Amino acid sequence: MLSAAAAIIAVSCTDAHVSLVWGDTSDRYPQDAVDEIVEKTPFAYPVWKGEKACAQAFLTADADLEGIGIRVTDMRCGSHRISAEAAQASFVGYVMADVLDPENYAQCGFREPGQYDSLMVADIIDIAETKDVPAGSVQPIWVSVRVPADAVPGKYSGRMIVSGKNFARCSVPFELEVADRVLPEPSDWKFHLDLWQNPYSVARYHNVELWSEEHFDLMRPVMKILADAGQKSVTATILDRPWNGQTYDPFGTMVTKTRNADGSWSYDYTVFDRWVEFMEEVGIDRQINCYSMIPWALKFDYIDGATGRTEYLEAAPGSAAYRTYWSQFISDFARHLRDRGWFDKTMIAMDERPAEAMRAALDVIQAVEPDFKVSLAGNYHEEIEKDLYDLCIAFRQSYPEDVLERRRRDGMVTTLYTCCAEAYPNMFIVSPPDEAAWLMWRVPATGCDGYLRWAYNSWTENPLEDGRFRQWPAGDCFMVYPEGRSSIRMEKLIEGIQDCEKAGILSEEWKASGNTEKLSALDSVLALFNFETLTAEGASSAVRSAKAVLAE
Repeated sequence: MLSAAAAIIAVSCTDAHVSLVWGDTSDRYPQDAVDEIVEKTPFAYPVWKGEKACAQAFLTADADLEGIGIRVTDMRCGSHRISAEAAQASFVGYVMADVLDPENYAQCGFREPGQYDSLMVADIIDIAETKDVPAGSVQPIWVSVRVPADAVPGKYSGRMIVSGKNFARCSVPFELEVADRVLPEPSDWKFHLDLWQNPYSVARYHNVELWSEEHFDLMRPVMKILADAGQKSVTATILDRPWNGQTYDPFGTMVTKTRNADGSWSYDYTVFDRWVEFMEEVGIDRQINCYSMIPWALKFDYIDGATGRTEYLEAAPGSAAYRTYWSQFISDFARHLRDRGWFDKTMIAMDERPAEAMRAALDVIQAVEPDFKVSLAGNYHEEIEKDLYDLCIAFRQSYPEDVLERRRRDGMVTTLYTCCAEAYPNMFIVSPPDEAAWLMWRVPATGCDGYLRWAYNSWTENPLEDGRFRQWPAGDCFMVYPEGRSSIRMEKLIEGIQDCEKAGILSEEWKASGNTEKLSALDSVLALFNFETLTAEGASSAVRSAKAVLAE
């Protein structure tokens, strides 16, 4: 029996063998856990105009269902309407994942086949228009509504309808409360999101020519999800295999460097330019991070102009050969970027490199082009911090408060990241969904500007079936799936960023009006986003508390 509070989720169904109920976006069930489903109220918090709100329902039946389709009706508030076109209803697909190492907090290192138990996890927000559902299985359904910026505030009612070939239909009603507030467009969000893109995965997965028009067409829906999340940085590679080919699809270089017979150097930026232009077209145009002057294997590619063969120079940072290779490139690259109008937003970027190697790279850059900005994702090094325009440190490290304040005052970018080094909070396929939102809230709780993750779409061989990989827990190297399929993890990340934006807007208003009571409430809830609370209570408790403060 439904409680009075949950009455809105009552089912209208013409087939007694079918069940359709609302759950929560933090819920996940095994495919055979039909008896474990708990009914909940969707869209439980007020939504701002311009915000993307999500809900999740669960469909089950005691007979096979064929050709199921799902849709959302128009949403109405008196004479006002939000069109069904603002909503999207999608099947959630299950993918193979592995469990985490129970003996260690850090999850890095090779994972032998069969070393850890595997399970099917609901994660893929699919693009299929119809689907068959076997009897006795759980079929999650993800519903999102992007509220128009000009929507009239009020409480809107709608229905999500499911129908199929061998049953009539079921529907569940929902209410969506639209507040008299407007969330800016994602491109204007202040949260600095930096999820590293891998164009090489897209070409390999679809078996198309790298950098062909077909390749770009296939990347467009994948990168559009990222743009709509407020992504700020383009991931570009100026070197072959900057991470020594650790992903299933190694990164190549987007810049061809040729050592001519007379010893001079020439550079071809055709691919680099097309990639940056494409990302600008998609809507990601704030920053360009170019990897890397310090590759993990310390091998530097170039074309031998006399033979036409690709060769590799091995040189340690600080050596004469290293300085020669990079000095000429930095000079020419800066010229090219200025010609394109990109210099001021371009970073020479490094990943998890030691301080002495970073110092050697910085010395080369500053000697040739002192205005070139530099980025590092890695450990905090006090001795080089001031030389790094974009600095990102690991989740469990911290910035000195005076450093954060100075960097903020100087307009620098200061962020944090997670990777395989953290069992939790994280965004593995098996991670509780609310951990993605929790991590976004951790950003304002620490006074940082944003969040970085090393892999947005470095796919496994067949990510739609198996997310496991030889080196990290399943899902560590990708957040989305091919052809524009999002994931529950990605949608919860977006939810968290939107809430952070709302918190920032409200905080500024409360400061301006002197509303110390609400500022104190926000400070109290931000204090919940710490490692001790997460360990004791999990992510959902803090996320719900934060949402409640915003709703008030």
